[in-house]
Amino acid sequence: MTSSRPALFLDRDGVINVDKGYVSRIEDFEWVEGAAETISSFNKMGWFVFVVTNQSGIARNYYSEDDMNALHRWMQSELAAKNAHIDKIYFCPFHADGENFLYRRDSFDRKPNPGMLLKAMAEFPVKRESSFLIGDKTTDIEAARAAGIAGYIFRGGDLKRFADWTLASFEDGNRG
Repeated sequence: MTSSRPALFLDRDGVINVDKGYVSRIEDFEWVEGAAETISSFNKMGWFVFVVTNQSGIARNYYSEDDMNALHRWMQSELAAKNAHIDKIYFCPFHADGENFLYRRDSFDRKPNPGMLLKAMAEFPVKRESSFLIGDKTTDIEAARAAGIAGYIFRGGDLKRFADWTLASFEDGNRG
């Protein structure tokens, strides 16, 4: 049996990349300062790194799953060039008010629900009590709490500095 490890859960838009609203193309993607360094640092510490992202732009017909997957492959290749990787990207394409009937529905995966986090914990040997999420919205924090992990709000700036502070605070007992 594989031993469990802590996991860093990251929201995408607003945490890894600048949230410009429904980012789906490489030319619109702008890394948040310190994002790649944060991922690399947690990789080196032996943590899992997961992205959990609502992608209602798919349900709204702003872009396709193929568009999103191409962007995610590009992100992974950019991270690999910096000795970093995301273990898995979880996404929720559904929205109850979506234009695309294939994606128009409520979903347990859509944050603030914990579905994506719980999937990661079921698919990987995650040490839940040592894991946390960094997000930029209250729905991210609600999803973390519903999944039984700590959650921290990132309000911009250098993600590496914030993640280092968060980890130190978490290790001192602050559970978000």
